[in-house]
Amino acid sequence: MKRIILAFDSFKGCASSQEIAAAARQGITDCLAGCEVVTVPVADGGEGTAEAICASLPVERVSCRVHDPLMCPIEATYGITADGTTAVMEMAAASGLPLVPPEKRNPLLTTTWGTGEMIADALSRGCRRIVMGIGGSATNDAGTGLLAALGYRFLDDQGEELFPAGKNLERIARIDESGANEALSETTFTIACDVNNPFYGPRGAAAIYAPQKGASPDDVALLEKGMVHYARVIESSKHIDISTIPGAGAAGGLGGGMLPFLRAELHSGIDIVLEMLRFDEIIRGADLILTGEGKLDRQTGMGKALGGVLRHAKREQVPVIALGGCVEDCEVLNQMGFAGVFSIQPAPVSLQQAMDRAFALQNIRQVVSQIMRTLQIVNHG
Repeated sequence: MKRIILAFDSFKGCASSQEIAAAARQGITDCLAGCEVVTVPVADGGEGTAEAICASLPVERVSCRVHDPLMCPIEATYGITADGTTAVMEMAAASGLPLVPPEKRNPLLTTTWGTGEMIADALSRGCRRIVMGIGGSATNDAGTGLLAALGYRFLDDQGEELFPAGKNLERIARIDESGANEALSETTFTIACDVNNPFYGPRGAAAIYAPQKGASPDDVALLEKGMVHYARVIESSKHIDISTIPGAGAAGGLGGGMLPFLRAELHSGIDIVLEMLRFDEIIRGADLILTGEGKLDRQTGMGKALGGVLRHAKREQVPVIALGGCVEDCEVLNQMGFAGVFSIQPAPVSLQQAMDRAFALQNIRQVVSQIMRTLQIVNHG
């Protein structure tokens, strides 16, 4: 083994992709002192997407004052590429669920306003391409908050301006675009999305994700009604039907809500990340890729980070071994193309212990070390 690529997603709630890669690197050097090891953090459009890109590219990290989902002032950070043209951000930095205390979570009230402020800050600095991950939202406002912070106004049937939150979606009668930020006309948006849910319906934003954000069954019904109504307003005014677009329901409808008003496109998050990082070039000629995430199962290959890594690796004919905190459906994973899948757990342990950061990182180092020892035997055989 002369060259190994480490392309880990984070183990959510346990360890970051960089921490995991560092532990895996130790496992490799325990056995292969002269091996070149290249770390490429990856993410699929959820939390950590901007960090994965910024960690591997020359970017300037900037901060700006914005409002959180309940309109409290906070600092949000994003990256600007070295040429000054592209801002790399994630909406969770301004509108993420962790920003709202559990007892205050309510997608009827939360707004993506702060994400719009973050975009406005990037525009003021001269950026004309926005790459944004939209996972982990606290909101279900269909992106109205983001648009309002960029100068759009949402009016009821009396012409009164509405605050852009989920509870007001069904009251929107007209959208005033006259005050929209002028820089938007020359700005493109690449939206990194990790789900393919439609705007509304049984698999839509409200039905699937609002309960995780604090919505009661009655709240979900109200939000669903608002999403249906708002989609009809958009179809009437913009002649675009966003209701069934895959990914339109991401981030409480932010995915679909941006499309009619901005020069925006929804893309698989992992594909955007790997393209920006020039992953194909990095892995070309490598002997092995080690990847992993918290849980490996039959969903792993379906739009997730590891599925993207595997797709690109197949093109370059580089074998991929995957590690997970929990591993199911090994046979399915092997059929997908993984050369091997390994659990990092040394024995049955409690969930609390399995999620302990130090415990997990030590286990990753040990498992990788054992994989390297086995490969040495095979190669020398």
